[in-house]
Amino acid sequence: MAKLPPAVASLVRAGSSTARLPNRGLISIVGPQATDWLNGILASTVPNPPTGHFFTAILQAHGRVLHDAFVYNHPTSNGYILEYDSRLPIANADSEVEGNSTPVPPLIKYLKQFVLRTKVKVRDISDEYDVWASWDSEREASWETPRNWRWAERSNIPEPLWEEGDTPWGKEPLLLRDRRGVGMGQRRLVSKGVKPPEVGTHDTVAEEDYTIHRIVRGVPEGSQEITPGASFPMEANLDVMGGVDFRKGCYIGQELTVRTYHTGVIRKRIFPVALHHSSKPIVEVEQLVPETPVDKTIKPLVLNAGGDIRKPRGTGKLLNSVKGIGLALLRTDHLEAVDQGGVGLVIGEGTEQRRVSYWYPDWWPHRVEEQAL
Repeated sequence: MAKLPPAVASLVRAGSSTARLPNRGLISIVGPQATDWLNGILASTVPNPPTGHFFTAILQAHGRVLHDAFVYNHPTSNGYILEYDSRLPIANADSEVEGNSTPVPPLIKYLKQFVLRTKVKVRDISDEYDVWASWDSEREASWETPRNWRWAERSNIPEPLWEEGDTPWGKEPLLLRDRRGVGMGQRRLVSKGVKPPEVGTHDTVAEEDYTIHRIVRGVPEGSQEITPGASFPMEANLDVMGGVDFRKGCYIGQELTVRTYHTGVIRKRIFPVALHHSSKPIVEVEQLVPETPVDKTIKPLVLNAGGDIRKPRGTGKLLNSVKGIGLALLRTDHLEAVDQGGVGLVIGEGTEQRRVSYWYPDWWPHRVEEQAL
């Protein structure tokens, strides 16, 4: 496992923190058939009867991700509240996205097309609640446990293995344990304009600090980092983060997802990266390049004769960056050459060219390093 570069570690806030997340949408899904209806759409199993909150994904029929989402048990009705990134993918919700010829509709419009005669009511309630994230408190440490993993025999795809009967995401009303990565903290829905109780015990910080908190742990979130209609679940780390159930019955996008789990090879994944000026170890924060490059294509740079790689044209794409660190989709078959020092990763051209370094978050399962290398 690569250690977090010292300059990157200096960007992470110390102490208990809480931040309001302004770009989160909320959809109420209630009714006597809400559980069965939702179970046919989501990539995670929807417990019947409901036993707690959970993290999941909504896929297209051909297996690409439309949205990553949190699902809360509804506090007053027979149903659920689905939390997702409400920002329009790319430039417009009706535009075509990279790698997909089908326009991506707004999520609530997409869900309503499946209601038909089902006894389910789908309603936007984004104006009723705010979403807050908090992390690094003693309370979170009390339920956070070391991860156990289950591995697919042929594809080497990992998934978190929870203890039988456990409710890893919690079940307190409107309070969800964020188990996508160790140390992620928790999320809370509060009435619009109301401050959560954590503001009395945590430092209130900007959304940018929450983004840095996610980046260093390799946790992508939302349409900017998990491109709707273009990303496959395992490329977006949804397997590692517990957003896909590979054993549940039929749901939209199941066929390709399960086939990949049993027989596929994962050639790309989202990794945390740092953008810096030179190939020297990243010790000082001044070495980082905070400006986001215009061209986000990450390319390999052969450093010596032993650094030859099979597909030198492109290695990945920078998805998001803050203060010189970010998340990038990288080809895993190029990373072995990078680790051996024969190849470097760069972004930009000429005087604007920057080096790119990646690392494995310390909570990731070890065998993620060996996939497709």
